[in-house]
Amino acid sequence: MAFLKFDKAELVNLEYSLGREVLRSNRAGSYASTTIAGCNTRKYHGLLVCPVEHLDGENHVLLSTLDLTVIQHEKEFNLGIHKYEGDLYLPRGHKYIRDFDAETGSKMTYRVGGVVLTKESMLVQEKEQILIRVTLVDAHSDTKLRFRPFLAFRNVHKLSKANLYLNRQYTTVEHGIKSRMYDGYPELYMQLSGKAEFVPVPDWYYNVEYLEEQRRGYEYKEDLYVPGYFEVPIKKGESVIFSASTEEIKPAGLKRKFSAEEALRTPLDSFRNCLVNAAQQFFIRKNNETSLLSGFPWLGVRSRDAFIALPGLVQATGDPKDALEVLKTMGGRLKDGLFPNSTKQGHDYYNSIDAPLWFIHSIQQIEKITGLDLWKKYSKEVRQIMEAYLSGTQFGIRMSDNGLISGEEEGIPLTWMDAMLGGQPATLRAGYPVEVNALWYNAVCQVITWAGAQSAIGKKLQGLPEKIQNSYIETFWLRQQGYLADYVHNNYTDHAVRPNQVIAASLDFTPITTEMKKSLLDVVKSELLTAKGLRTLSPKNPSYRGFYDGDQPTRDRAAHQGAVHPWLIEHFVKGYLDVHKRAGLSLVKEIYNGFEEEMTTYGIGTISEIYDGNPPHDPRGATSFAASVAAVFSIGEMIDRIK
Repeated sequence: MAFLKFDKAELVNLEYSLGREVLRSNRAGSYASTTIAGCNTRKYHGLLVCPVEHLDGENHVLLSTLDLTVIQHEKEFNLGIHKYEGDLYLPRGHKYIRDFDAETGSKMTYRVGGVVLTKESMLVQEKEQILIRVTLVDAHSDTKLRFRPFLAFRNVHKLSKANLYLNRQYTTVEHGIKSRMYDGYPELYMQLSGKAEFVPVPDWYYNVEYLEEQRRGYEYKEDLYVPGYFEVPIKKGESVIFSASTEEIKPAGLKRKFSAEEALRTPLDSFRNCLVNAAQQFFIRKNNETSLLSGFPWLGVRSRDAFIALPGLVQATGDPKDALEVLKTMGGRLKDGLFPNSTKQGHDYYNSIDAPLWFIHSIQQIEKITGLDLWKKYSKEVRQIMEAYLSGTQFGIRMSDNGLISGEEEGIPLTWMDAMLGGQPATLRAGYPVEVNALWYNAVCQVITWAGAQSAIGKKLQGLPEKIQNSYIETFWLRQQGYLADYVHNNYTDHAVRPNQVIAASLDFTPITTEMKKSLLDVVKSELLTAKGLRTLSPKNPSYRGFYDGDQPTRDRAAHQGAVHPWLIEHFVKGYLDVHKRAGLSLVKEIYNGFEEEMTTYGIGTISEIYDGNPPHDPRGATSFAASVAAVFSIGEMIDRIK
């Protein structure tokens, strides 16, 4: 019996099926994503979305979607679906859906009168190629299939419009054609496993709408180009495979290739395997480097997210090799003791006060998980980070006389709460942030342990742990309230109840006492804990916003003013179990099991980036987020260890 269960009766209900998205990525940096109805609701959706390095290095939608038509007795039944203005869906292929299975790929079962067929998608692991296998399960008359490709050839962040620059030319190749809409793009080879007739009927399909983009306040109408269609006869029991690739392939091997790729998949037959499969998809290898994508479908490589996620992903994949390669890749981009927080159009932005400290934490945790000695491997980078924080670096980041780390730059957010509003940080956290200084204390203690007190760096750090601890408690601990202040800037102390303080409760070296840890966790549990993680602000605060939806400014206001970010729950759980031991297991199990229901909503088989702070805590943001997946998997491992 399948682990991922979908209500068969509801599959034809667009309200149900359009809210559930499937995604598959590969190590080449490509991905395929759409809804379980096959109707794209985002500009980021597509069956073949690939990085195009020589254009801008970003992902581009080549094949947007593929309409499948069944032909019997000269009657046509189009199984495709697109949204147009006025909630008009044409064709209405979803009404033929009878089942959906996501165990090894994306498998849809259709019934059209006496015809039963399945359509399965498989993204090839190491190449920019999507395979779509159609199998005629049952039929009582001669049957033909028609494949109509919808092309976009545009950056994922933009939309295509009908234009005069389009190249309508195509070239015949074995069992198909190759086409390139615009100069600078790779050729798209569209080929079938058997002989097929290509009928050139070039046309634009105007004003296809993307529902999620409309909801998010973005431009949402697109024109898609169809060069024509392929037609092929099919018999009962036969399969036909459609391939879209940036390289020409041998059609005779398509059926074997599909089966081989299927065998490589981690079956989504348990909650744990769903998380393992999701974890594997964030690692990208290109240009002889390994990177970690923060999330799908629109997030890129962000150092802070990578370092937070890596320990959990190592546990999920069972192999530290990719994680160590990511650390190596990011280490090569270290500058003035800082890592790039993000990269846009080839330019690195280094505005992250905490990413270097998460780098050290990541190495520390991976050592514990694997038993590897990583100090020698990364000691050069760690020393550079410590020297930069001691003497000062960009954005005013430096150690003060009291041993604490501060940072400030007008108009530039430095912590993970980095949403912008009107050109300014939506959540002001200049000065001393609570989690940054907890991570700093952990880093100082760990580096002394690694290098030794008599080493050059050890001598520079001598006496700092006690100074930092005393200053930390004096600066952040709110004795009457029983929790930690979120940040302190000049003479201002922010008393808002936020989740950043739980990081101090989870670290191997913590500047707070056990009694403080227990007290702040009680406050966090009472005011921030939800079924999907920790709110970013207490509902008691007048600035609290319980729903993360609407246009960009509205979402930015809510991002860190109440929205739930699941990655933080790992640190709450670790601190909670450290304090309560087996007595805390019941609550932790409840938290962990609560994410299992997410496997069949929003992003199928994965965990999203954000949830609403208010019930029912709907999923929001990126449909698959590396740090969320890593956190939930780590909680499962903690439960097993205590058991």
